[in-house]
Amino acid sequence: MAYQRCPVPRFSPLTLGWVVLSVWLCVGGPAGVSGVNLRKFIGCAVREFAFIARKPGCGALPVTTDACWGRCETWERPVLDPPFIESYQRVCTYNQTQFMTVQLPNCSAGVDPHYTYPVALKCNCGVCVTSTTECIASY
Repeated sequence: MAYQRCPVPRFSPLTLGWVVLSVWLCVGGPAGVSGVNLRKFIGCAVREFAFIARKPGCGALPVTTDACWGRCETWERPVLDPPFIESYQRVCTYNQTQFMTVQLPNCSAGVDPHYTYPVALKCNCGVCVTSTTECIASY
């Protein structure tokens, strides 16, 4: 009995990426992140986040907002020329935001009670911009 080799379809990484993105969006996109295993999730998504809004001279206020969350592709490799390392470092960061303002309780006289914070609308893996994101520097 002779076996014949069947041709295996080949997909480019770009085509495969579009298929994965399409399936992800069809099953809920960013809203569906809570249904996936977050320990294995690679990418960047909007996720609910709670924090305590504080300001000197005012009381604290619990706030729930949407923030960017995830893990992005990062790598480093040694090279022969200074600085002797080549790196590709991306962070999960804001792509589109809107700002919300709340009024903090029990503020002292002369203290503005307004507290403004960002709400993530869209997130992406990108270069860390220190004006909007807390970045960890590597030396």
